[in-house]
Amino acid sequence: MKNKFNKLVLLAAILCFSSTFAQNRAPIPEVEALLKKMTLEEKIGQLNLLTPGGGVATGSVVSKNVEEKIKAGNVGGLFGVTGPDKIRKAQEIAVKKTRLGIPLLIGSDIIHGYKTTFPIPLGLSSSWDMELIEKTAQIAAQEATADGINWNFSPMVDIARDPRWGRISEGAGEDPYLGSAIAKAMVTGYQQSDLTEENTMIATVKHFALYGASEGGRDYNTTDMSRTKMFNEYLPPYKAAIDAGAESVMSSFNDVDGVPASGNKWLLTDLLRERWGFDGFVVSDYTSVNEMIAHGMGDLQAVSTLSINAGLDMDMVGEGFLTTLKKSLDEGKVSEETITTACRRILEAKYKLGLFDDPYKYSDSKRPKRDILTAANKKVAREAACKSFVLLKNENNILPLAKNAKIALVGPLADNKNNMLGTWAPTGDPQLSTPILEGLKNVAPNAQITYSKGANISNDTAYAKKINVFGPRIEISKETPEALLEEALTNAKNADVIVAVVGEASEMSGESSSRTDISIPDSQKKLINKLVETGKPVVLVLMSGRPLVITDELNLPVSILQIWHPGIEAGNAVADVLFGDYNPSGKLTASWPQNVGQIPVYHSMKTTGRPAPSTAFLKFKSQYLDAPNAPALAFGYGLSYTTFEYKNLQLNTANIEQGDDLTVTVDVTNTGDYDGEEVVQLYLHDLVRSLTPPMRTLKGFHKVFLKKGETKNVTLTLKADDLKFYNGSLEFIAEPGEFEVFVGGNSNASLKETFTLN
Repeated sequence: MKNKFNKLVLLAAILCFSSTFAQNRAPIPEVEALLKKMTLEEKIGQLNLLTPGGGVATGSVVSKNVEEKIKAGNVGGLFGVTGPDKIRKAQEIAVKKTRLGIPLLIGSDIIHGYKTTFPIPLGLSSSWDMELIEKTAQIAAQEATADGINWNFSPMVDIARDPRWGRISEGAGEDPYLGSAIAKAMVTGYQQSDLTEENTMIATVKHFALYGASEGGRDYNTTDMSRTKMFNEYLPPYKAAIDAGAESVMSSFNDVDGVPASGNKWLLTDLLRERWGFDGFVVSDYTSVNEMIAHGMGDLQAVSTLSINAGLDMDMVGEGFLTTLKKSLDEGKVSEETITTACRRILEAKYKLGLFDDPYKYSDSKRPKRDILTAANKKVAREAACKSFVLLKNENNILPLAKNAKIALVGPLADNKNNMLGTWAPTGDPQLSTPILEGLKNVAPNAQITYSKGANISNDTAYAKKINVFGPRIEISKETPEALLEEALTNAKNADVIVAVVGEASEMSGESSSRTDISIPDSQKKLINKLVETGKPVVLVLMSGRPLVITDELNLPVSILQIWHPGIEAGNAVADVLFGDYNPSGKLTASWPQNVGQIPVYHSMKTTGRPAPSTAFLKFKSQYLDAPNAPALAFGYGLSYTTFEYKNLQLNTANIEQGDDLTVTVDVTNTGDYDGEEVVQLYLHDLVRSLTPPMRTLKGFHKVFLKKGETKNVTLTLKADDLKFYNGSLEFIAEPGEFEVFVGGNSNASLKETFTLN
């Protein structure tokens, strides 16, 4: 019996060692040698991430006595500081004035470009162009590293299905398949194939995990869902980023299964490291360790202990690790091996970046002029903006406009640099952006354009104060609302067409910018209605960081072009599309609700046991009395100046075996008068399975360019894994049975074929 027990212990040890070895890369000799020289205090110091302030503001706390702490060996990295000269000085302190000379990680939030600011991520996702998205990330890395930064707190890959949540602007929308593709593209763009190159940087997948499911759409709020929903609907983009090689993960503010993410061992160790094999390092979000006190998890020592034991490696700003871990070690609450392991992960990241070979590799003072805000980079920003725009409505085909048209340009966002970049562009300069008025003049110098503000973004001064934390975003005119409106109506009288640029200020979305009313502000709704009353054709150029409730506007005789917050080339890109130099091809990546009461509404919802009919109301069915179940604008929706027809949907077989791929082909014809691009989308419906299936899920897409009158046969491939799902035991399986395939231009695609999985 004793021998049997010993064998079991030995087997368990072998399995444990094998599992650990499988998760981690081979030890790095230089790192292991350094760890042997380090004191406990020096190891703990590497786990401390600080922000010196005076640079890029991304939170409410600024670290104190940063230089002294670096000299004392109490800092592993900095963020919020930029510029080769400043960063060289910081590295010189770390390298020359500490015992072991360990260089610093230098981080930053580079969410949608560095100085060359691209459209907000929700806008970029609407391009459905993975090559373009990867290119924007590559340019962001090129510019940021030129300014001294080697670690990016991006991509944000949270699935979001509640547009009240302001941070929906930072992600790819509601779908895990598309979100996974974008996560992979961005990680690849930032890191490329070699982190030791001067123009690559560490990517950080965030916010791990489920942050986009905050209850009530209220930022930092709690989340709660089943494990099957996590694995099938929310976790895939995080895993895709890990599989793409992301070297860093940031924990989220919310709790998961009742335990805040920064102290959640199941999340940070069991799932992330043991199940997914992640071997990089995990950093907390801004003071999220300290915030676990308010969550009700104990004092600073208790939450710091909980976090490091859970698998958190680096404490952002809060300094709980720095001030409590030694005491916790003395009291037996934390082991030295746990501290050493966390330190090892930080040092390995620095080694992978090549910082031990050259601590100053990101401090080349010649690079900013050479690599930042180049003409080539701005060209990509203009292209990205064009491709992000979604044509929601084209009343009487008024668009595109003639380049010699008489245009009354109206609206509080029409000549407004401060709102072009969008939220979470802390490294960009809004004053370098091209506003809409300037862009129209650049692209169509022969157009006769008159401009008037027409209305304030909002007339509410208290509301404006909340929005203007990072500078003037809502500027309330000294003129009365009546005077602003009268000027706009006067200009409209002599125009062929009215172009009204309306919507949200940039900080009406983003972090700490949740809204319960996501319609266009009343001041602008009044302007829109009065412009329509003139009888002139009206084009709404709609700017926002989220899906809006625009049911009223959709019912008006207006055209609507959704432009999100387009970035530094905003005005030029808007003009390119309005005048037809580029035919809009964007498609929505989040459903737009009929009203706030309908939220959440998304394309992959389940039918329930009492599915509602498509239109008519029937008592005792799952539907509303006062609104349809369907969103106002569906996931995948977006018009073009031309039209597309789908025919001849075919599958290469009606029966496939487990592990086989399925080839899907369809003929797509450009039936209109303009050349254009179409995003061909493939949706799957599993008719019968052991867990209730969604009505349909996105499982493929391809963006195709067609000249007018041209037909192309488009091929999409359903991979074997596309038929799989996580069952109640969290096994990733495909069950035999019948499936439906839908192909078309949005999630309401009606062209259908069926096949059977044996």
